[in-house]
Amino acid sequence: MKTRLLVVVFLALSQAAALAQTSNSPNPAAPGFNRAGSDFRAIQIADQVMAAMGGRQAWEDTHLISWTFQSLRRLVWDKWNGLVRIDNLQDDQTVLLNVNNDRGRVFRQGHEILAADSLTFYLRQSKNRWLNDTYWLVLPFKLKDPGVTLKYLGKRPNQAGKPSDLLQLTFRQAPDKFWVWVDPQQHLVNQWAHFAKATDTQPMFTVPWLDYAQYGSILLSGERGERDITNIMVFTGLPGEVFSDFTRTDLSRYPQAH
Repeated sequence: MKTRLLVVVFLALSQAAALAQTSNSPNPAAPGFNRAGSDFRAIQIADQVMAAMGGRQAWEDTHLISWTFQSLRRLVWDKWNGLVRIDNLQDDQTVLLNVNNDRGRVFRQGHEILAADSLTFYLRQSKNRWLNDTYWLVLPFKLKDPGVTLKYLGKRPNQAGKPSDLLQLTFRQAPDKFWVWVDPQQHLVNQWAHFAKATDTQPMFTVPWLDYAQYGSILLSGERGERDITNIMVFTGLPGEVFSDFTRTDLSRYPQAH
């Protein structure tokens, strides 16, 4: 009995020490992350993913990112200042938005939208699109975001049959959930699935997360099956008019991080 008690105490102390190390790790959780409700193993894997993607400091040092979401729209994100440009690729709509204060401007159908109710509608719509499209690109950096609860669901092969560690993300202020498959050797996300409700057993979609490449100091992935992300660029600098002028320009002429 004493031996069993010592083992239990030792395991408890070991996990407490490991949690203390995690709290002082180079990948601290964002304020509001549900550490108490998350699994220790899931947090470990999230930290391994961050390191494999380039590390927390490299992510924070990344300033300007652009990508095309499923051939629908091109986004440019000033991550440091919360500025976003969204160019619809199937019409002339361009939105210039500050996601920190929800203010911005909208050009649509040949003119700038000035009516307050219409402007509010398109700015809110665009912020939701930015939130969605950003998650499709940079989810691996957001596994310990505010409101997230991480669970480890064990070893589970992805659709290609590759053995993986399966994480579940649920959210304090949203009803949905994600499953995220992580390569146990490379520590990179290789697949994800989205469920409309946390109680759902069948996902709305399951797509691969492949084709990683180096962009500056971080890795990003573009292959999502039939929902690919293309034209990924990380810049060392962009002129201010990218976020203030509706005129569309060729972003590839600006200096990119290597």
